[in-house]
Amino acid sequence: MDPNPTEARRRPSLPWWLPLVPLLWSRVARGALPFGSSPHRVFPDVLSEQQLLEAEDMTLSLLQDRGPGPLSLPPDLPDLRPECRELLLDFAHSSAELTRCVVRSARPVRLCQTCYPLFQQVASKMDNISRAVGNTSESQSCAKSLLMADRMQIVVILSEFFNTTWQEANCANCLTNNSENLSNSTEHFLALFNETLTCFEHNLQGSSPKNYSEVCKNCHAAYKRLSSLYNKMQKMNDLEKKAEPGTHLCIDVEDAMNITRKLWSRTFNCSVPCSDTVPVIAVSVFILFLPVVFYLSSFLHSEQKKRKLILPKRLKSSTSFANIQENSN
Repeated sequence: MDPNPTEARRRPSLPWWLPLVPLLWSRVARGALPFGSSPHRVFPDVLSEQQLLEAEDMTLSLLQDRGPGPLSLPPDLPDLRPECRELLLDFAHSSAELTRCVVRSARPVRLCQTCYPLFQQVASKMDNISRAVGNTSESQSCAKSLLMADRMQIVVILSEFFNTTWQEANCANCLTNNSENLSNSTEHFLALFNETLTCFEHNLQGSSPKNYSEVCKNCHAAYKRLSSLYNKMQKMNDLEKKAEPGTHLCIDVEDAMNITRKLWSRTFNCSVPCSDTVPVIAVSVFILFLPVVFYLSSFLHSEQKKRKLILPKRLKSSTSFANIQENSN
């Protein structure tokens, strides 16, 4: 099967022997073929060297299936309308920019905060292709040509890839309701994150490689503020159930918090003392001693009854009978 159907349709328009004529003629003129008894005496006078070069150039152009005139598509080859091609080029440019942004923002993850304008642009270009503006035949033709003309549907696959990536990253949780700007909570978190990293970097200067006591001491407040805000955002997100799928925060916030926690606990080996330790211990001890207090109080305040021996009737009768016998004797 011919890999290029366009060329396959063009080639039958020329006779199969036509490209060989100038080549054979040039070879005959140079004396390469034995026509007659003295070819060198006849053909050099007929064609000059310049004419032979022109003949070879024509042969190459014919073999490459390029005519001497301007290039043009055959009438039976389907082509995009100018407005459809413009829509396709716009989508291609915006998709390339979004792809470049997504790859560059992969590590550390800055996908939602960096690429959301480009994602909105790609979505707008896709809407221009898919929707029929004014129900005109031209727009319907563009949608059909670009989205449903072949089984691959490259434009549709690429658009679905961007949408799936955006949904799995839960970028809606980082943006406002109209997805035009970052939300206030996201901007506040990113500001605290940058402040915490700056504190880490500042206190690492001049300290020994394995002694991070200065980092743990001086950056404890910044880290605690960042962790508290992250926990608050998680609770709010769980209540609103805004993320799809699941109830995760956007990937930018989660990755930033994971990086900070790894630096704090694994790299710097810092620990955050729990402020509720004393109340927890007191409550635990109280609950532990509750059974002892209960049984002790029950023992002290319960009524102590004396034991009374009750003799059975048979025992009384036998005793009285023995007394009677003693008296009779």
